[in-house]
Amino acid sequence: MIRHYALDLKDDRELIAEYEEWHRRVWPEVLEHLRRSGITRCTIHRAGNRLFMAVESRTGAATDGGGAALPPRVQEWEELMDRFQQRLPFAQPGQKWVQLHTIFDWQADR
Repeated sequence: MIRHYALDLKDDRELIAEYEEWHRRVWPEVLEHLRRSGITRCTIHRAGNRLFMAVESRTGAATDGGGAALPPRVQEWEELMDRFQQRLPFAQPGQKWVQLHTIFDWQADR
C-alpha cells in the first residue's frame, strides 16, 4: 500500500537547505521507528517549499505512529522538524502531513 502526503516548509531558502541537510542524515532511531511501524519505504520530494511524501507499507501504517505515543528520540526529531514546517491552510488542527487522494491513476498495458 502506498500513501501520499503533502506539507509546506517555511518559505525561507536557508531553512529549506537546513531541512534538506537534516534529511541527508536522519537519526537511526527515526528510521528504526519507521521500520517497526511496518513502513518499507518513505520518500520526500520538494517543489519550491511544498513537500510530497510517499509512504509504502504492508499495513497502511502512518509515519507519525497513527496517533500512538512516539518514542522520545522520534518525538525530539518531530519537534526539531517542526521548526522548518508550516501547515497547509486546510490541515485539521494538530495535523502536519495531509494525506493526498488519488484522482487519476493510469498505467499502460504491458
